[in-house]
Amino acid sequence: MLSTVGSFLQDLHHEDKGVRAAAIFTADGSEIPASTLMDVLLMKNFKLVVNERAYVVQSPEGEKPSREPLREMENAYSLVHRLFSVLHPEESQKETEHRLLVRIDHLQAQLQPLEQVKARIEARAEANTSRLLWAGLALLSAQGGALAWLTWWVYSWDLMEPVTCFLTFANSMAFFAYFIVTRQNCTYPTARRRQLLHIFHKWSRHQRFDVQQYSELKDELAKAKESLKRVRCSVYLGLQVEELKEKN
Repeated sequence: MLSTVGSFLQDLHHEDKGVRAAAIFTADGSEIPASTLMDVLLMKNFKLVVNERAYVVQSPEGEKPSREPLREMENAYSLVHRLFSVLHPEESQKETEHRLLVRIDHLQAQLQPLEQVKARIEARAEANTSRLLWAGLALLSAQGGALAWLTWWVYSWDLMEPVTCFLTFANSMAFFAYFIVTRQNCTYPTARRRQLLHIFHKWSRHQRFDVQQYSELKDELAKAKESLKRVRCSVYLGLQVEELKEKN
């Protein structure tokens, strides 16, 4: 019930030192993985190849191994683990803490190269966004200077007043169009953050930076740290209770 094809082949090598190579294949010639359970293997006919010689093994028809003993064993294993956790809480907590620390170290090792790439992309996106903001300020300054030059040196205010009204109306239309497209209020912080994210994702695709994978790793790291915090908090509370018992 618990043995696998891999363990069966190892037992075969240990039993007969003359076996140089052994493998198990299905009836159509596909090799069966070593992790396959033996009760699954015995459900169908298969080929046992030993030293390049094939033996056809026919499984009993109408008989299927019962998995009820295996389920009972799994329930027993789960019960023993719960009893151990209750009877030895400190050892169980230490084991959990060690496992979480290993998990956190593994996640941090995976995130380190991604963090470096992300930092470079963020710096470039920040620089590009700042250049766009300064370009917008320069454009507005040029527009104001052009209107002042046309008003006082070329034409008069009577001629330029309708032009400024149309420019104001055009700017209002541009802000309204921004709201329709983005479904966001046209404020400077919102527009800057949207442009920054747009440039960041653009350079992420260019640098082949997987944003989804990075987010998933960050979420897993945060969950692991939160679990470690709860485990250490329970250990600390247990120590406090033991100290109170000793004092009493």
